[in-house]
Amino acid sequence: MKAVVLAAGKGVRLDPFTEKLPKHLLPVAGSPLIFHTLKSIKAIGIDEVLIVVHHMKAAIESALGDGKAFGLKLSYIDQCEALGTGHALKTAETFTGKDPFLLVYGDLALKTDVLFRLLQSYSEQPSDLIGGVSTREVGEYGALEIDRGALRKVLEKPPVGGQGIVNAGVYVLSEEIFRALDEVQKSPRGEVELTSAINLLLARGHKFMVVPIMDSEWVDVGRPWNLLEANRILLASQISACRIAGDVEANVQIRGNAVIEEGASVLSGTYIEGPAWISPGCRVGPNSYIRPFTYLCKGVRVGNGCEVKGSIIMEASHIGHLSYIGDSVIGPRCNLGAGTITANLRFDEAPIRVTIKESKIDTGMRKLGAFLGEGVKTGINVSLYPGVKVGSETWVAPHIAVDRDLPPRVLASAKIDLMIRQRR
Repeated sequence: MKAVVLAAGKGVRLDPFTEKLPKHLLPVAGSPLIFHTLKSIKAIGIDEVLIVVHHMKAAIESALGDGKAFGLKLSYIDQCEALGTGHALKTAETFTGKDPFLLVYGDLALKTDVLFRLLQSYSEQPSDLIGGVSTREVGEYGALEIDRGALRKVLEKPPVGGQGIVNAGVYVLSEEIFRALDEVQKSPRGEVELTSAINLLLARGHKFMVVPIMDSEWVDVGRPWNLLEANRILLASQISACRIAGDVEANVQIRGNAVIEEGASVLSGTYIEGPAWISPGCRVGPNSYIRPFTYLCKGVRVGNGCEVKGSIIMEASHIGHLSYIGDSVIGPRCNLGAGTITANLRFDEAPIRVTIKESKIDTGMRKLGAFLGEGVKTGINVSLYPGVKVGSETWVAPHIAVDRDLPPRVLASAKIDLMIRQRR
């Protein structure tokens, strides 16, 4: 069996992190997102993979190469136009031929066991398969109507939300899907939807079985906070023991499982709670606190007396001393001044809301920090409200409390009058 991975999308809802990087290369749990997918595909015994690319395709092809690093044979095809998942899959018809194939959306974070179960189900009862995830809000996804394990219909972006089973974006499909794609009309969005082709086949009596997936082993990485969810799932599943190759000074305490890669330095007095990942070139401490589900990418510096909790700090960023970064994503090459604080909890403890394309979205998360794009700089004692996004290359002047999103490449400051009086 061969595999097809769809990696052509722009990821506009992941702003500010996709301005210069395709979403499939965003870092989670030790490597770019799509790397985890390819490793899982290799683990289930598939060796030949087609990547459907378009947006920033050169970056993806450069990062993945010919696939030898994964033990895979990779090839690429350009979707050319952003006309939906069905159109993207159609470009793979020659590659898959007449045999059944595995299809995976490239912006998913999955435990490897998900794909194992998919192929096991196919070997036990050969038929087309679709993964189904139980979620608290089906309105964001394609909801599945199921009868005794068999798919009856896919409702793309149903108008009524609530709990239900949604399309997980992983499939085993037969060549009949391409005939159906030839027949379906474009959706109101002007796209050729894969789900429309599936519904057409269902209407003609074609059988699709649903493979259950738990929400604790699957994340659709479509919005900034999904990076943190993906990081949690993958760190928990990939780090089963401490792996320490870097330089760890005396009086460093490590509790739980942590990866400290060669070339990283952890200075005296630092306390680490795993799972955590510290990459080459990182320098942490002295006297810093790294809490669970933290991923420090290459070249990150965490200064004296800092606390970093459940966050992704991207390449070459610097966290100044006496700062707190909690439940946040910090883009590459940021420089945060001493005393920078990301607030991650509302006074009323209500779920944090984040603005996505001018709409306030309920994240469902009670604790959530800030999202800083590439090259952001903060002065000393800057505070960021929960759920705030700061655009790339923006500078924030000292002593500012950032209570709203900031666009890219601006200077945010506030006039603070200095009063000088004669002492009595």
